[in-house]
Amino acid sequence: MSITDPLADMITRIRNGQAAGKREVTMPSSKLKASVCRVLQEEGYIEGFRVDPSAGTASAKVQLTVTLKYYQGRPVIGHIQRFSKPGRRVYRSRDSLPEVLGGFGIAIVSTSRGVMTDRASREAGHGGELLCVVS
Repeated sequence: MSITDPLADMITRIRNGQAAGKREVTMPSSKLKASVCRVLQEEGYIEGFRVDPSAGTASAKVQLTVTLKYYQGRPVIGHIQRFSKPGRRVYRSRDSLPEVLGGFGIAIVSTSRGVMTDRASREAGHGGELLCVVS
């Protein structure tokens, strides 16, 4: 089965995993997903992630395992939502990037310099595709 929006699938797996109280969630890996996980880890929303090569079989895909983070039994990520979609790409200049919850949340932006938060994108003077918002 092909997935039309792999990033939305990753976000849904994280959301569902936290709702079920899972420690880790696993999904097919990609460079974009790993970059988004790196930003989430740097901002303290997940414990960590790892890219697991397949168990030696040529047909098996590389897996991305995300270790979810909880605080006092509640998920650290209260809200995560895909913003730009394959059918409706959303691009913003650095001046029009959203400030999520007055700075208490983040927007993840794909820029020409890589995937970064809205704050880092503003400081670097870059706009880009608004991937998702997290709070």
